Amino acid sequence: MDSLDNNILAALSADSSTPTALLARRFGVARSTVQARIERLKRNGTIARFTVKLGDVALARRIKTTVLLRVEARANPGVIQRLKTVPEVEVVHSTSGRFDLILQVACETTHALDGVLDKIGAIEGVQGSESLIHLSTKLDRAV
Repeated sequence: MDSLDNNILAALSADSSTPTALLARRFGVARSTVQARIERLKRNGTIARFTVKLGDVALARRIKTTVLLRVEARANPGVIQRLKTVPEVEVVHSTSGRFDLILQVACETTHALDGVLDKIGAIEGVQGSESLIHLSTKLDRAV
C-alpha cells in the first residue's frame, strides 16, 4: 500500500461509482494504472466489494431494527442458515452475554416488520428475542 493506493481507497470509499478516468486525472496517473491498482486491491482482499449506500430518501422509507436473539445451545448454525433466507435480515453478529445473536433488520412498514419478527421467532432453536426500532441516527462514521 502506497499513497496512490490510499488515495484510490479514500476516493472509492466516498463514492464507489467514481470512474477510473476521473481518478486517474485527479491523481495524475494513467487510467490503466488506476485500473491495475483497483484490480490488485480486489485480488489481495483490501477491497472486498463495491456497494451502494442508500441516501436519505431511500432510508426514510425503511424501518431499521436491531433484534437480539437467544438461541438454544448448539442451534446457532441452523438458526443462522434459516436467517440467511430472510431477505430483510441484513446483518447477523454473534455476541456474548444474555443474547447469542444480534440482527439488523430493515422493512418498509411496521406491518412487514411484524411479519419478519414472527418469522424469526418461529425458527426452530430461537428461544426468545428483543427488538429495538431505530428512530434516528445521531452518529454514522461510515458516511
